Amino acid sequence: MSMEHKHFLVIDNGGTNTKVIILDEVGNQLSVVSFPTDAVERRPGFREVNPQQMWRDIGKATNSSLMEAGLSGDQIDAVVPVGHGKGLYMLDKEGKPSMDCILSSDSRASDLADAFEARVGEIYPISHQHVMVMQFPVLLRWIKEHEPQKYASIGHVLSNKDFIRFMLTGEIWEEQGDASGNNLVNLETGEYDPQLFDFFGIPEMLPAMPQLVHATDQCGSICEQASKNTGIAVGTPVFAGMFDIDACAIATGVLDEDLFSVTAGTWNINVFPSKTKAAQSSGCMNSLFPTGDVLVEASSPTSAGNLDNMLRMLSKDGRQAIGYDELEKILSSSDARNSTSLFFPFLYGSNVNLGAEGALIGMRSSDSFAQIIRAVYEGVAFAHRQHVDQLLRVLKHKPTAIRMSGGACNSAAWVQMFADVLGITVETVAVKELGGLGGAICASVGLGVYRDFNEASAHMTKVAQQFTPNPEQSAIYDKKYQAYSAMLDVLDSGWNVLRTMQRELED
Repeated sequence: MSMEHKHFLVIDNGGTNTKVIILDEVGNQLSVVSFPTDAVERRPGFREVNPQQMWRDIGKATNSSLMEAGLSGDQIDAVVPVGHGKGLYMLDKEGKPSMDCILSSDSRASDLADAFEARVGEIYPISHQHVMVMQFPVLLRWIKEHEPQKYASIGHVLSNKDFIRFMLTGEIWEEQGDASGNNLVNLETGEYDPQLFDFFGIPEMLPAMPQLVHATDQCGSICEQASKNTGIAVGTPVFAGMFDIDACAIATGVLDEDLFSVTAGTWNINVFPSKTKAAQSSGCMNSLFPTGDVLVEASSPTSAGNLDNMLRMLSKDGRQAIGYDELEKILSSSDARNSTSLFFPFLYGSNVNLGAEGALIGMRSSDSFAQIIRAVYEGVAFAHRQHVDQLLRVLKHKPTAIRMSGGACNSAAWVQMFADVLGITVETVAVKELGGLGGAICASVGLGVYRDFNEASAHMTKVAQQFTPNPEQSAIYDKKYQAYSAMLDVLDSGWNVLRTMQRELED
């Protein structure tokens, strides 16, 4: 390893917040500047961002992050974009970002996704993916049917972080891991497969897909326009990067089947790297992991983002009226017996039925604010347990531990709840911004500072805390989870009736 001091700047664009993080070659976080991802919801279920606004916001945050770290733009050795998976970022035929982009929390194409998933057996042997409402091909098919003029103007289709890299370099590439998570790549060949485009009825989009690259490939350098916007020196190397699921797994040292990676943020993401692909019957997704393995994934938009939304709903003026320190006291001073109602964290989508909506069941007139909020925390943990159980059925044994990331890690009491609900030891790592750390590890391997991800992780990832399950609490949560699962079974036949009613009232 070179002893020369290195600085890596990572742009981590999430569905809720976007962050610019600077780290060094041993994983020290030197600065982080965060701003809310400026989403526009022009209709229920539509979640979009304006690319020009996003680029302006990224520029301001990058300059601020450099200032916070006490660095000049020419002291950055590499830049790496990390972004939310799925969603849709498009350039027109002239290669310009002239269209609003679609976030991964968008649910406009739920009916299409339902119809394609009913036939998923036709393509699962190729992509080893189930169909999700926010995947490229589902959204492209929706645009083809509902906005044909826009569809005809599409010249290039990109993932979030590949779009950001285009803005940084002017070069158009698509990283393999992101593409393989979008139901467009043959997992045997690692390339786009025309059969998949035919299945989704979008064969004309195959030429719009950029050439595939690996996470640690250099894909250009900071161009003059990007330098003016961000303050980073012209010519600074830019690496392909990763979607945030991969970045968080790598940042937490989850590089083989010994550990699971659980991300509790906007999305409920649960993964482990494997030498073998999960079967269709598991309900899991498979994608190409930067180490060369397959990443087995069970996920849905049912995680910690629900808490912030509920806190706004329960306030008088739509603003969060209670601070996180006070919330931590509520959690720490109560336990699994305290709340008897069940919260279903489906405000952005569900992991049971595309028609399912958020719900609180079992409320009583005597319930306090603290009991309702505790039910929200528990409901998120139960939604994760549903996915972790899927992974356990694939792996057939428990991992040594779960490495956890995401906003929920800011609450030690919530992480302990996860350990108790899952019945598995949960570990957190020292660096809070794990998308940033994963990006920095990617840059360190790309630059040759370290030989591979294993060596980089050994130097840059540090376990901070360990939370072991409390058997008494776990036993209570087991009973609660049984009730949670039973209520979902009861509600299953009613969700679509509810959705039909909602649509009739909204039209």
